Amino acid sequence: MNSIRVGEKLISLDNPIVMGILNVTTDSFFDGGYYNNLDKAISQIERMHAQGASIIDVGGFSSNPNSKLIPVEEEISRIEPIIKEVYKRFPDIVLSIDTFSSEVVRRMSQYGSFIVNDISGFAYDAELIPTVVELGLPYILMHMKGRPDTMVNLAQYDDVVMEVYSSLNNKVLELKSSGVEQIIVDPGFGFAKHIRHNFEILNKLEVFTSLDHPLLVGISRKSMIYKTLNVSPQEALNGTTALHMISLLKGAKILRVHDVTEACETIKLWHAYSNNVND
Repeated sequence: MNSIRVGEKLISLDNPIVMGILNVTTDSFFDGGYYNNLDKAISQIERMHAQGASIIDVGGFSSNPNSKLIPVEEEISRIEPIIKEVYKRFPDIVLSIDTFSSEVVRRMSQYGSFIVNDISGFAYDAELIPTVVELGLPYILMHMKGRPDTMVNLAQYDDVVMEVYSSLNNKVLELKSSGVEQIIVDPGFGFAKHIRHNFEILNKLEVFTSLDHPLLVGISRKSMIYKTLNVSPQEALNGTTALHMISLLKGAKILRVHDVTEACETIKLWHAYSNNVND
């Protein structure tokens, strides 16, 4: 799959792309609460798009370790004004919605098409995949065990790379048999994984390209970076950039990031390097 079709929009994956993060939450680890104001949220979306983000990922709940799930209506109330306004004012912007709720997907689909970014691996809502198929939406499959408030206790593996790969592979087969046509895979850095597990996955990241679906990496300012460097999330941009380059060299097609300009620059340097090597 060398492109993603979102409604009438086609995103090429011939080169890696950037997905900008917009958290509309009170407790996200890096920017929780900052974009709860509609004007601030829309300005940030416009800014990230101008900086080069091909996709903007909007999320209305926090998936931090130990965070509690919120009612669906609360999630909808957080993101609906933003989704509605973006489709009205910026029809060229491609959105993904960070949710595992079929109700959220259905409600937001009245405004336009988007990518469904599901951290649960379709484990929480039996109606999610039938809804994705019915609406013809692209789907991001992420690996996680348990829920955000239980996943820390489930970070146990004999071989984390092979176990995550096997889980994703089996679920890709399920998705295909269910009729999902566009699948993106995400190994789920930081979700039910200790820091050493995250680096093991990064070290063997190229393994996941053999799933034959675009590979998304979400490591921006995460604890595997700031705890390793003994800095705060606010000081973790340099470390994020370093790991983004490693991810690109190992086959990542989509970088999910807080800092769009820096990620786009990293991709430009990767492209210059790759062209020189291939020449």
